[in-house]
Amino acid sequence: MRLTLLHTRVRVEERLLIDELERRGIAVELVHADEAVLDLTAPPTPDAEPHVLLDRCLSHAKALAVVRAYESMGTVCLNPSAVTHVCGDKLLTTLALTDAGVPSPRTIAAFSAEGAIRAAELLGYPVVIKPCVGSWGRMVGRLNDRDALEAVLEHKLALGGPHHGVIYLQELVRKPDRDIRAFVVGGHTIAAIMRHSTHWITNTARGGRAQGMPVTPELDGLCQRAARAVGGGEHSLLAIDLLEDPVRGLLVCEVNSTMEFRNSIDTTGVDIPGCIVDHVLQIASTPVATV
Repeated sequence: MRLTLLHTRVRVEERLLIDELERRGIAVELVHADEAVLDLTAPPTPDAEPHVLLDRCLSHAKALAVVRAYESMGTVCLNPSAVTHVCGDKLLTTLALTDAGVPSPRTIAAFSAEGAIRAAELLGYPVVIKPCVGSWGRMVGRLNDRDALEAVLEHKLALGGPHHGVIYLQELVRKPDRDIRAFVVGGHTIAAIMRHSTHWITNTARGGRAQGMPVTPELDGLCQRAARAVGGGEHSLLAIDLLEDPVRGLLVCEVNSTMEFRNSIDTTGVDIPGCIVDHVLQIASTPVATV
């Protein structure tokens, strides 16, 4: 098997995956996205052995471009570019979940300051504003009234750029002081954590505390539906964020295509990098005709 790991930075997660591959005697080619030079017009040349690319790139735009180019060369990519495309844009994720009937928080998109104010009135304050492309809870805000919304809109519209022209507003779900992150490998939910925080944003990157939790049939079923909704199947590695609504139950908030798991191995007792490598090996051993 020929294995390529695409990255922009070797973090703890990438190091754990590399160490697991080395422990099993599997060679891995590290490709930094900034250093990739790809001939887009060259005819595909079949590899003598299966070629799998594991995408760990932090740049959504670069990952999407590089992975799509590798796919055109006949490489099997985890995640596929189609999954990365949907998961990297919250608006597209929300539409995919809605189309598949997966419960998620009520969300309205607007494209002007006036439209955003009308959207917030429909949702009811407080509202949550998020960038369509972004991670780690950055540039996510809880806006308690129209004054707060107008202040944020003034900054967004002054900054300009295509990302600030799409205003993504979501209801504030009255959840407990926690949310849930589940890890889905090849369509199966292998582990889950609760992230606790006194702050309404519970990302571990923002100080949230992780605690392992059992994967119930309800949680597994909903995560499988969410994974399928964004195009995830056996060639997908996803982290799914869920919120607990006191009336509606579990709601899928986001689906992440470059999962972070450093704080979830000890807390769940699940060897997440080992599960990922197991799945990569299984994909590599699958005959190309059945992929």
